[in-house]
Amino acid sequence: MKNIKVFFTLFLWLLCLQMVCAQRIEVCKDCGITSLKEAILKAKDYDTILVKKGIYKEYNIQIDKPLTIIGENYPVIDGELKGEIITIVSDYVTVDGLFIINVGTSYTEDYAAIRVKRSKHFEIKNLVLEKLFFGIYLEKAEDGKVHNNKVIGQAIQEHNSGNAIQLWYSKKISIQNNIVQHVRDGIYLEFSDDCIIKNNVSTNNLRYGLHFMFSNNDIYENNEFSKNGAGVAVMFSKKIKMYNNVFKENWGTASYGVLLKEINDAEIIGNTFEENTIGINIEGSNRIVYKNNDFINNGWAIKVRGACYTNQFVGNNFLYNSFDISYNSNINDNVFDRNYWSNYTGYDLDKNGIGDVPYRPVKLFSYIVNRTPETIILLRSLFIDIIDFSEKVSPVFTPDNLMDNNPLIKKIP
Repeated sequence: MKNIKVFFTLFLWLLCLQMVCAQRIEVCKDCGITSLKEAILKAKDYDTILVKKGIYKEYNIQIDKPLTIIGENYPVIDGELKGEIITIVSDYVTVDGLFIINVGTSYTEDYAAIRVKRSKHFEIKNLVLEKLFFGIYLEKAEDGKVHNNKVIGQAIQEHNSGNAIQLWYSKKISIQNNIVQHVRDGIYLEFSDDCIIKNNVSTNNLRYGLHFMFSNNDIYENNEFSKNGAGVAVMFSKKIKMYNNVFKENWGTASYGVLLKEINDAEIIGNTFEENTIGINIEGSNRIVYKNNDFINNGWAIKVRGACYTNQFVGNNFLYNSFDISYNSNINDNVFDRNYWSNYTGYDLDKNGIGDVPYRPVKLFSYIVNRTPETIILLRSLFIDIIDFSEKVSPVFTPDNLMDNNPLIKKIP
């Protein structure tokens, strides 16, 4: 044990000595070194490369040693549409303050502005990426940070566009304070666990603002996903936490704030779903807590398509949605309790803040529209009010036990 401690102490001392002895290399048109590739070739481990303002036409830049690369006043790295621009294959790499443009497009390879491949303890920060195929691509990476970047694509069609920030088989990644726009998917995770996605803005993307599959124990907090083609897709994952996010203005015939498919043991708390075709579209998802969310002016606040069991909807605000809840079954195994419903017309004689009459959020008309979408043109008609009332009195097509027994009289702050 003593020998191990001595060896470890010596290793740390040598590492610190190496970092103290690190040098700074400057890159500019009038310097001795005029390209980033040349600087990386001449650098030693843990050196810092300072890239001065200017335009550098380079691609296939490989960082294969621990380095810190800093751009001064956002120097432009122009890939001239020839391929991938920067690839990181070493641990302990920081890339900071570059303006990277003109990533190559390919139908066989996912060219990225910057790729991190099998690396740990890296930082990708303060970058501006434009005219890209894929933006930041993490492949089997671990313990890294992607912070304060701006990724702006020019995607027109899904088949020939990439994603802004993509994780594949990565874990323990922090993605924070990024702006991503006009790509296929804003943030994409696949087989990526224990990640934190926080304070990002993902808007105006062709398909999803956020898209993740087979990724567990991830936290999504204080993000905005708005005006995306189909909203956000969350699929085949477990133990997901989505806190205080905004899902807004995701409109379209197949659009939603969030799609949940085969999600289990998750928490969706404190989010805002506003002006979406469907706030949350749920299928095959179980043991999820929906709490303190606001559903405002959506077509459907929540649409349950089937195989959803033991979920809890507690303390949410349902405000001015065309339909609060839609069910395609007359069997219910979920709990609705202490929510505020703007369509509730009951009374509170004992003044305890809870309605004296239970609220049935599933309307017969929503059941009809699910089967015959064309009937939506009758939405505001007196006839619909009559059939909804009759179903409320004697449920036949909607779940007879789906009700909020403690509807709140006042909106939850």
